[in-house]
Amino acid sequence: METQSPFEQFDELRIDSAAKSFLGEAAKWTTFLAILGYIGIGFMVIAALFMMTLGASMSSYNSMMPMGGGAIFSVFYLVLAGLYFIPINYLYKFSSNMKEALRSNNQTSLTKSFEYLKSHYKFIGILTIIVFSIYILAIFGVMIAGISGMR
Repeated sequence: METQSPFEQFDELRIDSAAKSFLGEAAKWTTFLAILGYIGIGFMVIAALFMMTLGASMSSYNSMMPMGGGAIFSVFYLVLAGLYFIPINYLYKFSSNMKEALRSNNQTSLTKSFEYLKSHYKFIGILTIIVFSIYILAIFGVMIAGISGMR
């Protein structure tokens, strides 16, 4: 006969007062970080618009500056802001659902908050893999260019 571990006795987890306190504090900090993230996204969009405007005016005054140079950087910043928005939004939804779950002892909100937290970290993990892959490709590209330049 197999013995069950003490952790397999219940179908559900129970959150005691200490865990509620820790989750409440985590929800406050993630709200703070999400708000800072939204502010950062706003600055990125403003910078993109500024670069677009400044780039257009500079290219009309300076013939050495390529046409549309500001637009390229603007689009790059807007894409980064869009990518940054996704995990920040998941983080904010985690914190708001966690606060609601702790306030009203709502199991559905608690489950939803952990779903958003999972989505946040999944997105960050995938993005990290993509960025590391780009770094590795760039390093190999520089090495190949360096080797072919030596010949």
